[in-house]
Amino acid sequence: MFTGLSAFPLTPLRDDRVDECAFAGLIERLVTARVDSITALGSTGSYAYLTPEERASVARLAVEHAGSTPVFVGVGGLRTSHVLAHAASAEAAGAAGLLLAPMSYQPLTVDDVFELYRTVTASTELPVIVYDNPGTTRFTFTVELYARIAELPGIASIKIPGVPANSAEASERIAAIRAVVPEHVTIGVSGDASAAAGLNAGCDAWYSVIGGTLPGAALGITRAAQAGRAAEAVAESKRLAPLWGLFSEFGGSLRVTAAIAEHLGLAPRNCLPLPIQGLTEAQRDRVAAVVGELGLT
Repeated sequence: MFTGLSAFPLTPLRDDRVDECAFAGLIERLVTARVDSITALGSTGSYAYLTPEERASVARLAVEHAGSTPVFVGVGGLRTSHVLAHAASAEAAGAAGLLLAPMSYQPLTVDDVFELYRTVTASTELPVIVYDNPGTTRFTFTVELYARIAELPGIASIKIPGVPANSAEASERIAAIRAVVPEHVTIGVSGDASAAAGLNAGCDAWYSVIGGTLPGAALGITRAAQAGRAAEAVAESKRLAPLWGLFSEFGGSLRVTAAIAEHLGLAPRNCLPLPIQGLTEAQRDRVAAVVGELGLT
């Protein structure tokens, strides 16, 4: 299950409540596009801003509307007991796997993070994706920590940050990780702008922000790389350079992705959880222009 394109949908809000209709529509859109898996309640899904009840409801909705497409559910939390409760809710909803990032307020140590994964994998039969997202969590995994955690029973995949654009450097990075983790543990790239480089360098999966809203564009890159058409995957990623540029210019992918979903009528206006402000009108116009120029739907 932990290969190909895993699409990370938004969890749209309307009037400070989860818009269940919009969320279900996003899930059904991903199923129609035939993504390989869906990861609900990732960072794109704003899991950290939702109540336990909201998270449980979103997990149920995702599984209900995904049909036969596997659904992974983010279960991160500030306390281990909270993570275990989220994991139990995801399991009860019918999730096929769990996505776990080491959330914190106080800085975490390597041993803190290892014990988190040890405790969670010991408490659930669901496979677990290690979520390395230093830009959000402020915790940076080392290759040595990957190796230590990957030996735990139940670890199925590692979601790594973006890889270097240089193909040789990207291949070296993936090879270094591959050399220390068990064969059954897949490696998935994130950082959408580097997805083609990561897949071409040997990553098994792409854990994709944009795939949750624009699955067609993400699948074009994924399928080309999977078929060994490396140049085509890179060319398609370069075609989307104006989009990647907006991610950098506007402080990350979340606000831009929300603006795209709102522009396409997939989510209500101002769908992000406060205090996260959406883009300004001028920025939204820029996003709409890029969506039009690239023919994204």
